[in-house]
Amino acid sequence: MAFARPEHHHGHMRIVIAGSSGLVGSQLVPQLTAHGHDVVKLVRRAAASPHEVTWDPTRPWDATGLGEIDAAINLGGVGVGDHRWSTSYKQKIRDSRVVTTNVMATALAALPTPPAVLLNASAIGWYGDTGETAVDETSPRGDGFLAKVCEEWEAATAPAEDAGIRVVHLRTGLVVSTAGGAWKKLVPLFKLGLGGRIGSGKQYWSTISLDDEVGAIEFCLMQESMTGAVNLTDPTPKTNAEITSIMGRVLGRPTPFAVPAPALRAALGEFAGETLGSQRVLPTRLLAAGYTFQHPTFESAFTAALAH
Repeated sequence: MAFARPEHHHGHMRIVIAGSSGLVGSQLVPQLTAHGHDVVKLVRRAAASPHEVTWDPTRPWDATGLGEIDAAINLGGVGVGDHRWSTSYKQKIRDSRVVTTNVMATALAALPTPPAVLLNASAIGWYGDTGETAVDETSPRGDGFLAKVCEEWEAATAPAEDAGIRVVHLRTGLVVSTAGGAWKKLVPLFKLGLGGRIGSGKQYWSTISLDDEVGAIEFCLMQESMTGAVNLTDPTPKTNAEITSIMGRVLGRPTPFAVPAPALRAALGEFAGETLGSQRVLPTRLLAAGYTFQHPTFESAFTAALAH
């Protein structure tokens, strides 16, 4: 069994990132670069700069060409809210996470000097529908399609863990940004005065600002004590009805309608099924380790998202 060398916090790290072009990656990469790190982006297309390396995330991969890397971050996975969940798209949702993670973990484990840490995307979908019950990293896996995908996704990092690499599962909540995810679709409806609660409105949404998503990832990168599952959600999950009224107030628009599920499905696609569920997820491990949220509430996250 190979053991990774000690992590060095001073000076710069050489970090390889998959999924760098997504909502989170496109803010994470410039932040890491600004903090003095050398970031290498894995891309499917031909490399367009010295900071890009082409790979095929579906095939076994020899990563020795990257040279010595200190850390790896895998944010890959097709969007859950972007398409109808046909059988073939469900397979894509799974494979783009599980297969890619396994390719990444296996390649890193095979390096002569493996990186010290792998941060791998995961999701609060792991917990399934938790109703009114607050859950944290000690809670068991829930039920449903996404919960099972998350379980396989996290298990796919095993080759890296077996090689002595510190692995963190980034269980991300609903990232609040007008550039992607639910809010890209909800904000235009609200601005037209068509906003309203979804279904009963009693279901909990566990959100996180894009700033804190990126901040928490960097925190997990630098803190050697962070290992295993970490919830990337703000400390104050709100119900959909509360979120709806906050959005209406911040945007200066009335929110008189209870959005019927069909209208929401039209806007959010099949992701609506999961969005109608309730997830009340607490970031116990981030708080215990001393992470300070820039936006501890949905209101501050939403206000920041509109200003971005």
